[in-house]
Amino acid sequence: MKTDDFDCQACGACCAYSQEWPRFSLESDEDLDKIPEDLVAADLSGMRCEADRCLALDGTLGLHVGCRIYAVRPIVCRDCMPGDPECLMARARLTETLQRAAEAAA
Repeated sequence: MKTDDFDCQACGACCAYSQEWPRFSLESDEDLDKIPEDLVAADLSGMRCEADRCLALDGTLGLHVGCRIYAVRPIVCRDCMPGDPECLMARARLTETLQRAAEAAA
């Protein structure tokens, strides 16, 4: 990916898409041991989520977020590329969710 193609908006959509999204797949036991236990799902299948949001995500969805474990994040998170089809799908879903919340609050 060229640098010009990098379009991450730091919106958090990729980390707040689904409780099933941040799954562990090809991580070694050594890699998994680097992730704090309180951020791992009880069934050890992936990252712990609250609603659809990964608990390692800090910040405000749709505005600016960051990952507390970026250096040791799971492979599925490393494979998520800004602007790829999965990213765009997650952004669209987040936009709809935020719009519905704003309308409900109005």
